[in-house]
Amino acid sequence: MKDRDLENNQNAFRDQISTVTDEGKRVWIYPKKPSGRFYNARTIVSIFLLAFLFGAPFLKVNGHQFMLFNVIERKFILFGIPFGPHDFHLFGLAMIAIIVSIFLFTVVYGRIFCGWICPQTIFMEMVFRKIEYWIEGDANKQRALDKMPMNVEKFIKKTSKQIIFFIISFIIANFFLSYIIGMDQLIVIVTDPITAHLGGLFAITVFSGIFYWVFSYFREQACTIVCPYGRLQGVMLDQNSIVIAYDNVRGEPRGKIRKNKSRDDKGDCIDCNLCVDVCPTGIDIRHGTQLECVNCTACIDACDNVMDKINKPRGLIRYASKNEIDTQIRKIFTPRALGYTFVLILLLGLISFLLINRTEVELTILRTPGILFQEQPNNKISNLYDVKIINKTFDEFPVTLKLENIDGEIILIGNENLLVESQGIAEAKFLVILSKDDIKTMKTPIDISVASDEKVIDVIRTSFLGKVNRNNEGN
Repeated sequence: MKDRDLENNQNAFRDQISTVTDEGKRVWIYPKKPSGRFYNARTIVSIFLLAFLFGAPFLKVNGHQFMLFNVIERKFILFGIPFGPHDFHLFGLAMIAIIVSIFLFTVVYGRIFCGWICPQTIFMEMVFRKIEYWIEGDANKQRALDKMPMNVEKFIKKTSKQIIFFIISFIIANFFLSYIIGMDQLIVIVTDPITAHLGGLFAITVFSGIFYWVFSYFREQACTIVCPYGRLQGVMLDQNSIVIAYDNVRGEPRGKIRKNKSRDDKGDCIDCNLCVDVCPTGIDIRHGTQLECVNCTACIDACDNVMDKINKPRGLIRYASKNEIDTQIRKIFTPRALGYTFVLILLLGLISFLLINRTEVELTILRTPGILFQEQPNNKISNLYDVKIINKTFDEFPVTLKLENIDGEIILIGNENLLVESQGIAEAKFLVILSKDDIKTMKTPIDISVASDEKVIDVIRTSFLGKVNRNNEGN
């Protein structure tokens, strides 16, 4: 009975998340400031990602922003390549490829995205948390500060921290907005009088408030309550997935270091609890993989530092799979991982093929269905055609049509000039008029060139339907 009660207590963590009590109240987490090789590596990665995030809106290719996601006007630029609604098939394939890649990396490497790339983790741990450490100190000082009554020191620290948090949130909100409306437009809004953009100022203040609330109060709850990724681990991970794992074979049974007492019957874990103290979600990694774990590697650095001090090999907590810990054999390419890899390679190959063969302008010219030729004065006949031009660039341009392989005339119906707008679609009807003397067969092949500013975009071959001139039958 005692053994069963002990087992139930050890598995109690599975019944609730670590940041909420049985009564449903919030447990505020005070993670100890991490340090170590993984934390340093994550800091370097974060610097590059943050530099890209805040620098990309200023980069331009051919006069347009390097990255733009203007949902309102349906204008998208990815790495300098413009996309529009007509590229929805590419967008769909790219989204499928991203989902498959997330599944693949999760199956093989667990939640490595959460710990190293996710914006929530980067901003929280590498920006806001660092500021908090700088102003309030490490975990113990933060606890003491929160418990002490309000005084000058507490007021200054708490107020200055919150002001800085809101300023950074306001900056983040503006940069996210620059990816939607463009940096040039954002600069215009910022430099204009406030009264000219009161609605926009209100909207950006609301978004800033949301960012501020998430990073100053909600914090790890965004990962454990809102984000579904942690709960999806149950169906994506298997015994061969490489996650941040505690080597229970080597570490158990735990036992603290006692002076003049042998540890021959104990494992390498000295039960110092530092792996729990540094965890930003408040879990004990020694219980195994949990949905709250975001693979931030803080527990690895903390444990490695302890192992160095007690002259034990590093890696008691490390990147490893369950099977690797049990058998000491790492197996990455499981059938499921190979399956995801194969599908991902196919998708990437298809997307690459479509991008390589993607043109800036798509056009079609077809004879209007259901209409035969029309008799025209001066021994001429005409055919009616439909032209459709899709402009995938952000530059508008005029279009001229010209017959290439035969003498004749092209007349646009209803328009003297054909202008294709930025990211727009232009449709028009036109007549091709030929002399009856030039018609040798019922279907005469004709080449129509489509040019802009004397530069030929494409040459379309179609057919001209007409009655054969009897004078030409003997030729």
